[in-house]
Amino acid sequence: MENIRFEVIKKLSQFGFRNRNLKDISKLDSNSPPSVFIGSKLEYPNVNIGILSPLEREENVWIYDDAKYWANNNLQIGDVLKLRDNLLNSKVKSNVHDARTNNRFTQLAQEIAIAYKPVDLEIELKNKLNIGRNRDKVLAPHGMRADLKKATITGNVKVHQQVDKVMNDELKAVEGITDLYKFGFDEYTLSKILSVGVLGLKKNKKFVPTRWSITATDDTLGKLLLKKIRDYPVIENHELFFGEFLGNQYLIILFPRIWSYELFELYLPRSSWNPSTEIKASTDYEDYHGRKEYASATAGGYYASRFPIIEYLNSIKKQASVLVIRLETPSYWAGLGVWVVRESVRKALTHKMSFSDENELKESAKKIGEIKYNFDISELLSKSKLLKEKREQKSLNEFFNGGEELYKKSSGN
Repeated sequence: MENIRFEVIKKLSQFGFRNRNLKDISKLDSNSPPSVFIGSKLEYPNVNIGILSPLEREENVWIYDDAKYWANNNLQIGDVLKLRDNLLNSKVKSNVHDARTNNRFTQLAQEIAIAYKPVDLEIELKNKLNIGRNRDKVLAPHGMRADLKKATITGNVKVHQQVDKVMNDELKAVEGITDLYKFGFDEYTLSKILSVGVLGLKKNKKFVPTRWSITATDDTLGKLLLKKIRDYPVIENHELFFGEFLGNQYLIILFPRIWSYELFELYLPRSSWNPSTEIKASTDYEDYHGRKEYASATAGGYYASRFPIIEYLNSIKKQASVLVIRLETPSYWAGLGVWVVRESVRKALTHKMSFSDENELKESAKKIGEIKYNFDISELLSKSKLLKEKREQKSLNEFFNGGEELYKKSSGN
């Protein structure tokens, strides 16, 4: 792995000095990580279906689309951008329902997406490259796009047996995702497979825009695990986690109560999504029973930060009320997609503190916010729906417990 990391760093240092005559490129002998991109900018149900690949064949092409590797090896924002800027999206206009047809290109895109090894390709473009990074809170960027004239797979496509089986069974898409997750496929692989319309009942199969499939996968897997978590006992102590990745700072507070979840996102001035001079904020919440509507304020970040926390609770077979505070700082100067949220939370979950007293927990959270992140979380705690509900429940319990004590005294017990 160290040798691979050395080669990646060497490759990153070379980017920008190669392929300078981009306007002359019309044919590529390349390979895909494997990765496809289903674009959502057309009027639905129309979509762009694109193959992502560098401009030439790369030995370690998987590195262009491996967010877990980027996070585990602490690649910096500039490193990820260099990788993604050198990805070309060779695209064709299509319709979501074409996933059920025998269209040659849509079948090719599906083959690439379900592969577990890089796929060798020959690509012919219709027009010149359009160079420029897409910017999105959910999606990882890519640096080039062009309309596709022709694409051919020139090597063997390797597909996991479990994926092939689920694709050919008459299962609903949710059931397919569930089965594959139980087989050990992670959310990155599953969102990619979901996007190309190979899951679900035959009559319902359709392409899903990549930005939707990412959030749908986080939400589906989260709900799957929550069914088990709601039956677990609550955690014994109050728990506090904290961490930072690529300028995203997290405080995660767990209370020994039944499941509920609240996310505050604060975008500090001159951070990626806040060019203003004032702090911007958004928040969403769910109680024990979950949400019925999409978390529109914090959007994909809500589900991406919730999922690894649910995985953690499932791993310890406990439930808790969870309050999450995200500070997006100016160090996060370019949006890289919602994978940053997911992996930032995972990193934070490796730094744990336990407290038997709630007040001690809150004071420690405030001190960490002030000392490590230079931010006072007191106002957020005062506005928290989760903490308000907790206070009201405590008052209600005290009322009934107090009545019970009076009864015992009056009855002489």
